[in-house]
Parts: sequence; structure tokens; C-alpha cells
Amino acid sequence: MLRPALVLARSIATSLLVAASAIFPATATELVFDLKIEDGHIPDSMRLIRVKEGDVVMLRWTTDRPVVLHLHGYDIERLVTPGAVTELRFKATATGRFPVNLHAQRERADGRAQHEAPLVNVEVYPR
Repeated sequence: MLRPALVLARSIATSLLVAASAIFPATATELVFDLKIEDGHIPDSMRLIRVKEGDVVMLRWTTDRPVVLHLHGYDIERLVTPGAVTELRFKATATGRFPVNLHAQRERADGRAQHEAPLVNVEVYPR
């Protein structure tokens, strides 16, 4: 038979563990996404990436021609060249929807910049 002091100590320890898990959520997850750009496009199935706040996100890019990518909101740019894998790694600290665009912009006939649709959108949800 357990002594009352031991039962009380176990009960307190369990309560503290439950409280700590609420205050300090589980460590961040590292998520890796392999993305292949062909002719300036990504397959539709990879155009939306969903992660949670605090996750470490690794976007691994390959391409058939040199491109510069820009992750808006986190202000990260990477040059991606054919024949190599380029990693774009960040910790998802801000929540919301963040587009990844080709950095170069095309000009329209009237001389104004034409913005491309995002290659990928990264959605970061609160934990």
C-alpha cells in the first residue's frame, strides 16, 4: 500500500507535467517539401503548403532554368539553378498566407511591371 505522502507527490508531479505541456507545447516539427519548377510552374498538388506556427520549414527547390525566388512575409530570397537542389529554410514565426514568387517581373507592353501569380502559397496556422 502506498503512503499518502507518496500518492500526493505523484499527484502533484502529474499535475505539473500536464500544466507544463499546456504552457510549453511540444517542440517544433521540421517539415520538408520537395518542389520542382518546370517552365516556370509548380504542379497544382504542391501549390499550397500548410504548416503550424513554430514549425521549421524546409522548401527544397529544383528547376529547369535559373530563377530567383522570394518568400514574402519572411523576406527570404534564393537563387535556384538547374542541376542543384536549393534549400529555403525558415521557422514559421508569423501566421498567415505567404506567397513564394519568382523575383523577376515581366513588363507589359505599356512598360508597367506585370506580377506573376505565386508559385506556391505557404499557410502558417496558429499552434
